[in-house]
Amino acid sequence: QDGPQRKKRKSDATEVDKQLDILAIGTAVGSILLYSTVKGELQSKLDGGHDSRVNCVRWHQDNCCLYSCSEDKHIVEWNAQTCKVKCKWKGDNSSVTSLCISPDGKMLLSAGRTIKLWDLETKEVYKHFTGHATSVSSLMFTTVKPMNENKPFDGITGLYFLSGAIHDRLLSVWYIRSDRKEKNAVMSFTVTDEPTFIDLTVSEVKEEPVKLAVVCRDGQLHLFEHILNGYCKKPLTSNCTIQIATPGDDGDSTPKPVPILAAAFCTDKQSLLLVYGNTLQPIIEKVSLNSTESHICLIRDVQKVLSLKTDVAVTKVKTPVVNLDTKVLVPGIPGHSTAVKTPSSGKEKKKNKRKPGETEESIEERLEALDIDVSKVKTPGGLPQTDSFAVLLVQGLESNDAEILNRVLNTRKENVIKNTVARMPIHAVIPLLHELTKRLQGNPYSASLMVRWLKSVFTLHASYLSTLPDLIPQLGMLYQLMESRVKTLQKLSRLHGRLFILVTQVAASETVQDVTEVNQTAKLVYEDESSEEEGSDDEMIADKDSDENWDEDEEKEEQSDEQDMTVEKEINGDSDLEPENESEEE
Repeated sequence: QDGPQRKKRKSDATEVDKQLDILAIGTAVGSILLYSTVKGELQSKLDGGHDSRVNCVRWHQDNCCLYSCSEDKHIVEWNAQTCKVKCKWKGDNSSVTSLCISPDGKMLLSAGRTIKLWDLETKEVYKHFTGHATSVSSLMFTTVKPMNENKPFDGITGLYFLSGAIHDRLLSVWYIRSDRKEKNAVMSFTVTDEPTFIDLTVSEVKEEPVKLAVVCRDGQLHLFEHILNGYCKKPLTSNCTIQIATPGDDGDSTPKPVPILAAAFCTDKQSLLLVYGNTLQPIIEKVSLNSTESHICLIRDVQKVLSLKTDVAVTKVKTPVVNLDTKVLVPGIPGHSTAVKTPSSGKEKKKNKRKPGETEESIEERLEALDIDVSKVKTPGGLPQTDSFAVLLVQGLESNDAEILNRVLNTRKENVIKNTVARMPIHAVIPLLHELTKRLQGNPYSASLMVRWLKSVFTLHASYLSTLPDLIPQLGMLYQLMESRVKTLQKLSRLHGRLFILVTQVAASETVQDVTEVNQTAKLVYEDESSEEEGSDDEMIADKDSDENWDEDEEKEEQSDEQDMTVEKEINGDSDLEPENESEEE
């Protein structure tokens, strides 16, 4: 129903051999396809007329001419033989949704929300009509000749036409007057739901009533019969309503409604073609309208008619070829909604089918066969580090158990956090965010752990969170918390920079002191070792050092008075070194 609207062209009787029966199909991209129903293939394509979706296509009485309207607010007149645009003009301020050509082919009705009558020669608006509150979905003329036969007929004045709109339960009938004062509908038909398909028998004689068949979205068919003779204030109700239902046998006692998809009058105007059932495989049935009842319910067993052959396809189950590289995923993983079946106990225990020579496999071997890491299962707390964390987290959030939440949320492993957040159900995302916000307000140690969880939640569930309409109030506390922490970041970074400079300066001064002491000790050691190998300046220092050594030898032989003298000599020797070094530096 939302797809392209189509209408077959009526081929003239004189040119049956030359003219093909062509179907014009409007597309969503703006092009029009001409499909030959005789050849069963696409004949040509009309391009360059519309920029947006084509809403309606109508053939003119002249076979070569075609009219189309689109979402781009324009109406296009096409030459179907040359596949080129003959004329293009703006039809409305909004999208044009429906078209209808007058019986004589000189006028064109177009509708978006308001209805306009165009003169096809000058492409100017002949009359305006009020239209509907929503976009018009159907337009059609209900009379061919005017009811007042005294006045001369100009081809359009005195005719009635019908319009229906989406989400509107009233079908309006409009009267084309010669004066341009009256713009409102002269009468209306009321139905139970939005009309989806309309068919009518055109009134050719004054006394002949118009018969109208309207299929609604709720699957009901309403039949109207009324003589169009001027203004009618009240909306007219249907003469007959037709519904289709299943018989309600075979165990199912409740009859189910079968939707009617379309209805059309036959040439005798006394019988209807009904289309009902499934849109993929509809059932078409001819029904005569002899009953005078106001409500008719037809019993049809749709299930027996619609027997889809699926049994053969279902039974052909192919066994997959399992290689060593493939991993088989077993149902019943932790976090799965299906209940795990416990092994039967008591008398219902199945007999073990092991052969007498075989030994029973251990649990470790079975787990390895299932490709489950045994070390993960054998954790001391009895908590697996991957799948069951998600289950525990949901349980802790639902029961508000602090112990469970502490065991789960104090995890430091990044991969465990990511797997847990990925496997948790969507409905637990908002409660988890509230819990994380509560913990972020605590001490900084717990906040540093919670930030990892927050990062995973926002990265993995961003698409779900963006669909929530009340996301900003839900995360208001978190926003304030983050803003207050970010405000102090600049001050903290300045303090950190100053402290860093101070610490580096202190460390540098300590290293300088350490280096001077090391150099002094190394200097003495170097002088002792190289006293015999140095050149002129170093030999002087070495001689004085050797004098000190001689003094030390004399200390062993002499008494305490001589020791005092040697000490003075050493002091004098040391003091003599300093001016020499200063002279060398100068």
